[in-house]
Amino acid sequence: MISLRQLRYLLALAEHRHFGRAAEACHVTQPALSTQIRELEAALGLELAERRPGGVEFTAEGEEVLGRASAIVAAVRDLEDHARARRGVLTGALAIGIIPTVAPYLLPLILPVLARSYPDLEPQLRETRTEALLAELATGRVDCAILATGEARPEFETRALFVDPFLLAVGAADAGSLPDRVAAVSVAAERLLLLEEGHCLRDQALAYCGRVPAASLATLGATSLATVVEMVAAGHGATLLPELVLRAGFRDPRVALRRFAPPEPSRTVSLVWRGTSPRRRDFEALARLVTAAWQAAAPGPAGG
Repeated sequence: MISLRQLRYLLALAEHRHFGRAAEACHVTQPALSTQIRELEAALGLELAERRPGGVEFTAEGEEVLGRASAIVAAVRDLEDHARARRGVLTGALAIGIIPTVAPYLLPLILPVLARSYPDLEPQLRETRTEALLAELATGRVDCAILATGEARPEFETRALFVDPFLLAVGAADAGSLPDRVAAVSVAAERLLLLEEGHCLRDQALAYCGRVPAASLATLGATSLATVVEMVAAGHGATLLPELVLRAGFRDPRVALRRFAPPEPSRTVSLVWRGTSPRRRDFEALARLVTAAWQAAAPGPAGG
């Protein structure tokens, strides 16, 4: 008989494409996970995944089963959420996904407020990139996610939390020639430092500064804004910094900030959840709290 555990292990294997990493994510041994996958294949009479030295590749039948398994696991999570929702707003466990360019700056603003306002809530935080969070949201691994959203997807509901303007950050020694309000073309004179590919903040910066020649972009495999800011502070270039960083208390005398001339570049930070989830009241309450925390955190001066 097929078990829910087997389906969850299968989805973990699809996410990690490696038995060892999937087992670690599921907090079981690799032999235990492999046994469950083999038993699932035997129950279905199908080969779902091909074991290869470099990882795992799913067969055509395996990809079909994955889609169905994802829907089943998400439906079970929604059933659990239905029971949880009847206990009251924002009580019990809530798995919240959040992207790395938001998490370090927004969480210090909202977690103390959550603890005071909803003491029975048990937030479980998951920080990773947008693509991974959307996949985990679809399968029920996270209940909701805080993202800098792009196009809406029909299976998810989205609630805008706040609009986060970008500022130009340069080394303090390079700021003297810049006006109080800079135009996008001004960035072309700088070596623009960006996060590595795969981060939505990189894509958003490039969309605004599209006139910057590719040759002028600094090659920087940074995975965090903190690393990029250190490069800027050392005089190696400029970057686009979200205002959220300022509202979280960023101050560094080595870095000067300038606002952009209208229309200012920005990103919209939103809360996203599965449309089938019965925890709408929880998500709407969380959205209101996040928006209020953003509004209450006055931005620091954009000078220097």
